Amino acid sequence: MATEPKESKRALAMVESQGAQAKKFVEDGADQARATMEKNMEQVTKTAEGFFKAAEEAAEFSRGNIEAMTRSAQLFASGFQDIGKQVFAVSQALTDHAMESAKAFAGVKSLKEVADIQAAFAKASMERSMNEAAKLQEATLRLAETASAPLQARMTMAVEKFSKPLAA
Repeated sequence: MATEPKESKRALAMVESQGAQAKKFVEDGADQARATMEKNMEQVTKTAEGFFKAAEEAAEFSRGNIEAMTRSAQLFASGFQDIGKQVFAVSQALTDHAMESAKAFAGVKSLKEVADIQAAFAKASMERSMNEAAKLQEATLRLAETASAPLQARMTMAVEKFSKPLAA
């Protein structure tokens, strides 16, 4: 009978030892799970921050594009008004010139005078028209350059901004 308590004690010690080992195994597993979870949450947080930053940058870039388009449209409208005024002034000047020529016809005495007045009128009208057309063409080209400048600046910025990650 003396062996029974020893075996019971040994069995009890063994169960306690296995229980302690099981407890340690569970605690170690929980610690590892917690460390893994914390590491994963850290990575998720960094990734989310990266996405938010990219979204903010995209929104800011889009805002800049809209501002450039608005500025371009304003420049175009203003320049187009100026060209319209210039066209109106040219038309008015040509009309005035035609009226002067018509008045000159009223006092003619010969067919040669009519031909001379008509030739002078045609020559002056052609020269004035060609001169004014060159001015209008120049104004139109300046308008195109001015109105497209904000858009070209945005395009240049976009190329510089988006080509950097490719080079890196």
